[in-house]
Amino acid sequence: MSNAITAYIGLGSNLGDRRAFIKKAREALESTDGITGVSLSDITESPPLANMEQNRYLNAVAEIQTNLPPETLLKTLHQIENSLDRRRQEKWAPRTIDLDIILYGSQIIDSPTLKVPHPQMHLRSFVLKGLVQLKADIVHPVLSEPVSVLLDRLCGQDFALDSVKPQLVCIAGLIGVGKTTLANKLAKHFSVEAVFEAYDTNPFLPELYAGKHELALDCQLYFLASRAEQLDRQLLKAGQRIFCDYVFDKEMIYATALLDDRQLALYERLYRQIQDRPVRPVLTIYLTDTPQNCMRRIQKRNRPYEQNIETEFLDTLAAAYDELFRNWRKSPVIELPMERFDCYNDAELNHLAKQVALYTVGKTPKDEK
Repeated sequence: MSNAITAYIGLGSNLGDRRAFIKKAREALESTDGITGVSLSDITESPPLANMEQNRYLNAVAEIQTNLPPETLLKTLHQIENSLDRRRQEKWAPRTIDLDIILYGSQIIDSPTLKVPHPQMHLRSFVLKGLVQLKADIVHPVLSEPVSVLLDRLCGQDFALDSVKPQLVCIAGLIGVGKTTLANKLAKHFSVEAVFEAYDTNPFLPELYAGKHELALDCQLYFLASRAEQLDRQLLKAGQRIFCDYVFDKEMIYATALLDDRQLALYERLYRQIQDRPVRPVLTIYLTDTPQNCMRRIQKRNRPYEQNIETEFLDTLAAAYDELFRNWRKSPVIELPMERFDCYNDAELNHLAKQVALYTVGKTPKDEK
């Protein structure tokens, strides 16, 4: 087929004989003029993203060669859906078959009827798994990242953009890794607000770091209360991006490192009572670096109360952070090794901002237009 484009089609079914509908859809693609070389990924099962009372989905991704223009391909997919008894109802309704154009070569299409790459493909493990199986080095045309990297960010979960939620982006990592600097820069880039950890107002922190370990519980309770207030779902506006230089789930990391057994038991009881109240992030950016590099930044910024921090303490925190994000399920995670990222470099910051824009809902920053 001359001038053929490699395109990728998402297939999904959660009504009737789901596997048979996917098989019939593949056969229909293979028999369509202008489409050849149909390859299908493994079929996987996933829960619905909304309307949880409906059946689970079977999903797959098809790789095709086609000379059909994108809009013609879309009409062809609709015709196949109709032939397989697809009923077009409200969004998230059950369906016998669902066929979506995920990628059309490396083209970026933004028309009233078609958007390619699929606007939420980077949030769907069931799509990315299929793409990785078919060709792991495919690069997302907008995010400029391989689909294998995008899949790793989801930790096996599926997410959906939701403008009803506050668009909280949390930046996590060790003391001295650069969280506050990055939160500040991203907030300015998007012309929105940022929330910063209440280090300077915590009256117990300087004395704790000076060696008064009996104040550890007071210090942690102060942080717990302030963070819960800052991220209260009644205060953060729906659909508005906001950046935060910590993730609320770090609470138990520091409590475990600083409190004795009796203090920790009390603290954990209080933490469990309020842990679901703060807004959950829609995106988390996890900054990583060696404890030694973080220590150098701590010494350079020269906050008096931080000068007694020891590298061994940072080692403990680093291991706990890695464990936290190894099992993270609350949001996509963009992991940024700081030896390869410089937030003072405009090109690198703009690349990250483009990622943030696609993982959240909100006004497009001036720079991206």
